[in-house]
Amino acid sequence: MINNSDIATPSYWQKISQWSKANLFNSWFNSILTVISIWLLYQLVGGIWTWATTIAQWSVVSSNFRLFLVGLYPVEEFWRLWSILAIAGSLSGISWGLWGRFSRFVAIAIGSLSVALAILLPVDSISKFLILGITGAIAVGFVAGQKCKIFNQSSLILSIAWISSLPISLWLVGGRWGLTAVDVNVWNGLVLTLLVAIAGIVFSFPLGVLLALGRQSTLPIIKLFCIFYIELVRGLPLIGILFMAQVMLPLFLPAGLEIDRVLRAIAAFVFFSAAYLAENVRGGLQSIPKGQAEAARALGLSIPLTIILIVLPQALKASIPAIVGQFIGLFKDTSLVAIVGLVDLMGVSRTVLSQPEFIGRYAEVYLFVALIYWVFCFSLSQASQKLEKSLHT
Repeated sequence: MINNSDIATPSYWQKISQWSKANLFNSWFNSILTVISIWLLYQLVGGIWTWATTIAQWSVVSSNFRLFLVGLYPVEEFWRLWSILAIAGSLSGISWGLWGRFSRFVAIAIGSLSVALAILLPVDSISKFLILGITGAIAVGFVAGQKCKIFNQSSLILSIAWISSLPISLWLVGGRWGLTAVDVNVWNGLVLTLLVAIAGIVFSFPLGVLLALGRQSTLPIIKLFCIFYIELVRGLPLIGILFMAQVMLPLFLPAGLEIDRVLRAIAAFVFFSAAYLAENVRGGLQSIPKGQAEAARALGLSIPLTIILIVLPQALKASIPAIVGQFIGLFKDTSLVAIVGLVDLMGVSRTVLSQPEFIGRYAEVYLFVALIYWVFCFSLSQASQKLEKSLHT
C-alpha cells in the first residue's frame, strides 16, 4: 500500500516517469501510438460520459426496475425472495469465513456497495433496509464461519447446507406444502434467469462427471453410450435442444403427465451443459498419472474408492478453469429462453421496449441488462480464481 507521504516524494514520480519512458515513450513510434491511444480513450470516455449524463433516459430502468428483477411475481409474496437472499447471504458469509480470509478492502467494498445500493436503487424504504440487512447476514455468517467449531471441523456440513438451500429456495419461490402456490408463468426477470442458471449448473455437474467417467470406462456398452451422447449433444445447437425440449419432450411423457415450460428449459440446459462438462472433466482425468491409480489398487483400494478418493478430486482440481468457464457460458446462454416464450431478463427487456413511452430506448435497457450479466459472470470468475489459489493449482 502506498502512503500519501510516499506519493508526495519526488522518487515516486521519478518511478512513474521512468516507467513511462521505458514502456510508453521509448521510441518515436511508440510515442505517437501512446498519444493517439490517449486521445482515442479521451474521446471514447468523454462521449460515453456525455451520453450517459445528458442524452440517456434512465427512467426506462427506474420505472421498470421491479419488472427487471422479479417480473410479475406477487408483491405480497416478496418476503420469500428476501428470505432466499438472506439464506444465500448467510451461507456466502460462512463460506468466506471458513475458506477465505479477512480483507479490510473487501469488507469496506461490500459495505460501501450495500449502502450505495440502498441509497441509489429506486425501491421503497423497507427494501432499502432489507438490503442493509442482507449485508448484516453476510457479516454474521463470516463470524460464524471463523468462530463456529462445527464449520471449522468439517466443511461437509457447509456443503450439505448449500445443496439443501436449492430445494428450499425452489419451495419458497413456487410455494405449495404450506405456502400459497405461485404460478411459474409469473417467475420472470432476474428470478427466472437465476433459477434456470443455478439449476442447470447444479444438476449438469454430477451428470457431466458421470459421463466423463463413463467415457473412460472399460465396459463397452457404457463407454459407447457416453460417447454417443456427448458427441450427439455437442453437435447440436442449444437453441435446437431448447425447441426440442419445449415441443417434443411432452410427446414422450405418459398421458396426463405434464411438465411446465420452466422445467423443460432447465432439462434442456442440463443435458446440453453436461456434454461439455464431461469433456472438461475428461481432460482433467487424462492429466492424472496412471501410476496413482495403480498404487491405490496395490494398497487394496477398490476401483470405485480409487476414483472417488484419488483420481476424481485431482481431476476436478485441474479442471476448475474449464468448468467455471462452462458455468459462465451457461449463465449467459440462459438469455435464449426468451426465444421459447419464457420471460427472463431478455424477455423483460423486450416487454419494456414495447411500452409506448420507452420505444427506441435500446441502449439504456440492454446496457442495464448487460451490467447484470457482467456482475454475476465476473463474480463467478473471481470466485474460481480464489478457489484456485486456495487449492494451489
